[in-house]
This record gives sequence, structure tokens and C-alpha cells, in this order.
Amino acid sequence: MSKSIVTIRKKAISQGRMSLYLDFYPPVWNVESNDYTRREFLKIYVYQKPADQYQKIANTESLHTAELIRARRQNEINKSEIYSAFEKEQLVIQAVGNESFLQYYKKLGEKKIGNNLSIWGCAIFHFEAFLKGNDLLFKDVTVSLIEDYRDYLLKAKSLRKNKKQLSRNTALSYYNKIKTTLKAAYKEDKLKTDINAKIGSIKEMESQRNFMTLEETRRLFATPCPNLTVRKISMFSVLTGVRYSDIAKLTWSELHYIKDDGHYIIFRQKKTEGTASIPISDEAFELLGKRRGENEKVFKDLNKWDVDRALPVWVALSGINKHITFHCFRHTYATLQLTAGTDIFTISKMLGHKSVKTTQIYAKVIDQKKRDAANKISLL
Repeated sequence: MSKSIVTIRKKAISQGRMSLYLDFYPPVWNVESNDYTRREFLKIYVYQKPADQYQKIANTESLHTAELIRARRQNEINKSEIYSAFEKEQLVIQAVGNESFLQYYKKLGEKKIGNNLSIWGCAIFHFEAFLKGNDLLFKDVTVSLIEDYRDYLLKAKSLRKNKKQLSRNTALSYYNKIKTTLKAAYKEDKLKTDINAKIGSIKEMESQRNFMTLEETRRLFATPCPNLTVRKISMFSVLTGVRYSDIAKLTWSELHYIKDDGHYIIFRQKKTEGTASIPISDEAFELLGKRRGENEKVFKDLNKWDVDRALPVWVALSGINKHITFHCFRHTYATLQLTAGTDIFTISKMLGHKSVKTTQIYAKVIDQKKRDAANKISLL
């Protein structure tokens, strides 16, 4: 690396004065701004055209002071060139340690999209509340601090108007965001300790997953629906397991056909941001209608408000006495596949789950149904 040269420069300002600053070439690292810089303003001024002897003396003294600072900075830079490898490493660690972990967390969250962006925003809000408005530097991130945050989340109130306590699974979701950030920071050498590997976790609470049986599903679709589009997307979700958010944004460019193999949807999931390739049946494809422009939405007239209004009426008309939301169609798809004998690993891939553990809840549902069936037969 070439040796840096420090030079005194002047910049004209108001009232016939000039501000003195140091010019570094090449640029040097500034710990406060976390960036390279070529300038350091000294807050020392000289008169551009001294009007009398006093102003001349003031100029001489100001230039002398600036020169002392310039020489000191030059020595500091020269000293850095003779640091040992260990000393240089310690300086880097010190500089990184003084960077803001909170700002790093926020920047990571800003890269998210869709509903994931909103969830990260809520998670960051709670982390700021935990910090009580204070910043958090990388050097101050510890196992005990993150575990204190975990305890905070398990007792925290919701951001909603009802101010209810966060559900355990919501707390888990927010906690996982900080774990993801810790993992990324360690990977980038901003944290020298893998804190994520040392902290405890929040155990997921198995949530109620309502679904319909095959008989109920057929009964629903045999019942006239107040909204034809709602019927189409509901049937499409039952046949494919695709979420409402992904159906709503589905475009024709994401529909593919492979000869001797069939139709596929290849798309980026809105919730997980992962890319999924899902084969769909001819029956599901026929629901989509006539193909239009590649960038056009498949269900261009879809409106969530219409879905929320029509679905309860439709379910009631069919005589199904269950609380069925649109997401229940995804659960129905999974349980019907398991009942039909499809292995859980295949279903996990079809649902776009990152881990088969997420899919195993459906296997437990089916196991319970088997247990209930077994208990129906008694010879006593």
C-alpha cells in the first residue's frame, strides 16, 4: 500500500475568511463515519486578505496550529505502516466493534420484500423497545444480552390496538430475525464469536391447523359460490397447496409446460422468498383459463376483500361446521396428500417448506385421525 500524504488545504468561506482542512491521499479510514475519507476540517480559519498587522499575526498562529495537527496525523499514518500483523488485526476488530449492530440489523431488514418486510419491521421495533431507544454496538453484543431479549419477547405486548401479549410463535418469529442477523454478522467477521450458536431458542407451539376432509372438500366445490373467482382460486389452492399471497401475484410467465412431464409453476414465494418449482395437475391448470400476456396476472380481478367476504358464506352454504379460512386450503392439500399415501418429504418440497419439520405437523394430524378411528371399534 502506498504511503499516505497529509496536506493542509484552504477553502474560501464567508466574510473574507478561509477554512483550513487536511487532505489525505490516498483516503484514510474514519472510525466515526465508518467510511474512507480524504478530508478532516480543523475548524481553524485564516483571513484571505489580512487587513492589518493583527490579522497577519492571527494567520501565522492559525497556520502554525494547523501544521502541528498535520504533522501529528502524518505520524499516526506512518505508525500504522509499522504495526505488526496482530496490532493491525486488533485495530480492525476495534473499528468493527464500534460499528452499530442495530443499524446493521435495520439494513438487513430493509432488503426484505412483501409480508416479510413487515414482519422484520415489527421485529426491529421490538428490539429497539428492548434497547430503550439506545444504540447497540457490535462490541456490546453478548449471549446474555440476546437471551435477555428472548425473555423480553416472551412477555412483550403486541403492536396491535388490543395490546395482547405476543403469541409464542410470533415471539419465535421475531427472535429468529435477530438470530439470522447474528449468523450473518458472524459470517462477515463483524462478530468474532458465533453468538447465534450459543444462545437458547424459543420452542414453537403447535398451532391449530383446520382442514377439510375429502368428503367436505367435494361438498364445498359442489356448492355454488357467490364469487366465481373465489371458487377458482380456492380449488387451485386445494389442488396445489399454493398460498393466497403467491396465487395473487402469479403471472403467466411463471407457468411452464415440459413435454412428457406436464405443467409447472416456477416462482419466488412471497413469504419465504425462496424459489419453488411445483408440478400441477391438468385439472389445476384448466382452472387458470386462457393464457394471456406473460407479465399479466393469472387472476387479474382478484381482491382479498372479496375473498374474505365470500368464503364464510360459501362454507356455511355447504354445511361445513368448521372455521375455514383461505389458508386452510393449503392445510387441506397437505392432509389429503398424506392420507393418499404421499411421503412427507415430497409434500414438504411441494409446499416449499425450508425444513421437513414444518411439514411434520400434518403427519401428527393424520396419526391422530388414525388413533381416533382405531378407538371407534370396541368389543366391550
